[in-house]
Amino acid sequence: MQPAASRGRRSVKGASMAQVYRSGAFLQQCWSVHPLCVAVKRMADDRTLILSCSSCRSVHHLALESVTVRTSMVPADPQDAEKPGGTDGDGGRLTKCLQTHAAALSLRDMDVFKDQALIRCAECRRHYALAVAAFETHQK
Repeated sequence: MQPAASRGRRSVKGASMAQVYRSGAFLQQCWSVHPLCVAVKRMADDRTLILSCSSCRSVHHLALESVTVRTSMVPADPQDAEKPGGTDGDGGRLTKCLQTHAAALSLRDMDVFKDQALIRCAECRRHYALAVAAFETHQK
């Protein structure tokens, strides 16, 4: 019988692997308990948005189906001719926003029953409504 500390983890050459949970409920719980600790980190090549929590040390992966861009009522740049509710086909606007001002991005809302999340950028005042194909949480 395995000791309690090693149950549920597989090891490869003595190193323990992180647990992977394939449910949005883990991100929702993490975000509801410590919302200020969840940060948007990067966009992976396969249209997966990576978020991390500094409190519970979890890394959340959101495989994106689509991204819809919405501007706030008062745009940061009045010359911005963006249409409300425009689709960000390949996630290019979100990726560009993430590269230019990552610290301004935050998770604002999510619904695991509808597989949706909302990311807000405080710098450019855009909301990114995400349709999520799959959630994964990796615990260290």
